Formats: sequence, C-alpha cells, structure tokens
Amino acid sequence: MLKPQHLLTLRAVVRTGSFVVAARERGYTPSAISQQISALEKETGLVLFEREAHGVRATTAAHRLVDLSVPVLAAMDDLGHQVDQLATGATARLRLGSFPTASVRLVPPALSALASAHPRAQVQLEEGEPEELVGALNAGDLDVALVYEYGLSPRQWSEGLACHQLVREDLVLLGARGSGLSPRLAGLSQARWITSREGTAGALSLDRLCAAAGFEAVVAFRSNNYGVVRELVSAGLGVAIVPGLGHSPGDAVEATRLAQRSAFRRVMALHRHESSNPLLGTMIRALRGAVPADEPYAHAARDGQRD
Repeated sequence: MLKPQHLLTLRAVVRTGSFVVAARERGYTPSAISQQISALEKETGLVLFEREAHGVRATTAAHRLVDLSVPVLAAMDDLGHQVDQLATGATARLRLGSFPTASVRLVPPALSALASAHPRAQVQLEEGEPEELVGALNAGDLDVALVYEYGLSPRQWSEGLACHQLVREDLVLLGARGSGLSPRLAGLSQARWITSREGTAGALSLDRLCAAAGFEAVVAFRSNNYGVVRELVSAGLGVAIVPGLGHSPGDAVEATRLAQRSAFRRVMALHRHESSNPLLGTMIRALRGAVPADEPYAHAARDGQRD
C-alpha cells in the first residue's frame, strides 16, 4: 500500500527540484525526505530521482506517478473532510424514538433547530410507547428515546441509560363546554369517563386518581389518540384527564388543572451512557428548546428535577 504522505513528499520534491526545499515545505528534515523517497522507490520498484552533484532530477516515472497520484490524494483529502464532518455531526445520522404526543408538540421544533445547526444531518424517527422505545434503545436500534412517566405510576430505567428531564405536564380535566365541570374529582363519581386503553400508564393514573377521590371510574370510551378523546368530550360523551401537551384549547371543551400533587406527567429523553453519536448533545438541547414557552399546562424541567 502506497502511503499518502510519501506521495505528497514526491509531489513536493518534483515541484521544487530539491530535497532541502521540499523538507522545509513539508516540515521534515532532508534526511526524512530522502528516506520517504527511498521507501516509495522500494514500494513501487521505480527509479524516481537521479542524484546529481547539485541536486536531484525527477525521472519520467516520477512525473507520471505524480500525475497518477493527483486524483488519489484529492480523494483522500475529501475523505478527511468527510470524516471531520461526520465527527462534528454535520453529516451524521441520529435515530430518534418518540411517543405520539411528543411527536406532535416537541419533535417538529426540535428537528427544525437540529436542521439549522446541521443541515446535512439525517434523522430517522420511530414512534412507540415507552416500553417499546426503551427496548429499541437498549438494543442499539435508537440513539435517543422520548418517554414519559405519570406521577402515580413512576418508572425505573436501566442503569445503562442517561435521563434528561424535559417537561413536567399538569394533568388536565376536560369536559364539554357548559357542562358545569366540577374541579373536584369527588364530584365526578357518577360521570362517564374517556381514557386510554387498558393497561396504559394513563389509564392506570386515572384509576388511582379516582380511587384516591373515593370512587371507581366508569369508563365509556377508550382511545390512545388525544385528538379523539377531545372530540368525544366535546360531543358530551364523557369527561377525561389528559396531560398538558395532549390538550389543545377549543370553544367546545373546557379544561381545569387537577390540584392533586401527584397529578402530573414527566417527559424525558433517554440515551445510552456510552453513546458517542456526535448529534446527541445538539438533539438534547434542541428538545429542551422545543418546550412551548406559553403553554399553561406544560413546564420546562431542570435536568435532574424530581417531584
């Protein structure tokens, strides 16, 4: 294998006609230049210079080798540039996992900020629930995962994962406009409820909140889509509790923040401790900056903040 530095040295000596001048340009001693040329002649089997009394004269083979090396050295230079771009995140790829609410409210502005900082970066977006995303993260199929936990159903993440708190959402009670929605859960023991599917953290949180208020919720409809939940509420088909980022104010629905201390949901970004993805830091900062500043029911969290 020919060494690029030997080819660069050959080019310098051919152009200057002097080992001494080439050494000065390349930052080597004349002896080192001579050794590199000798090594190149041995590797190629070519005579590259004829030694004369007052210098050296490049052979036809040397000139031809210089011509042949031009595209090779240009490609090597481009490769070095591409590696630098990859190392700084400019052309890197990041695999981001997110759950639906965050995909709507946090991911678009975060990806916009990432694209501004790294226009050539590639992002692959996958959606799922926290259990699915954490499994993919641990398996190395994702670089970052957006997950959540409710105050009444906290989660434990594996020791190999770093956790960055992003948002603390209030849980919001929704009812049809003009329905006389009670701000106290105890006053809604006879209401029909709309919640997420059985076994989800949201449904478990509703069960525990209602149990703390002294009753068992009667669930009429289930959907994991907060847009559907909101429409069912606006049609007068029941009441619901949704996290702050899942609520969009509208004329047909009235909302009130639950007062219980445990009535919240946290959103956080997870990644493997050993991750070396150059886009990781930029992505975490972009996600922090994506938290809506004017959202009444969602609040940017300080890293490490707990309730």
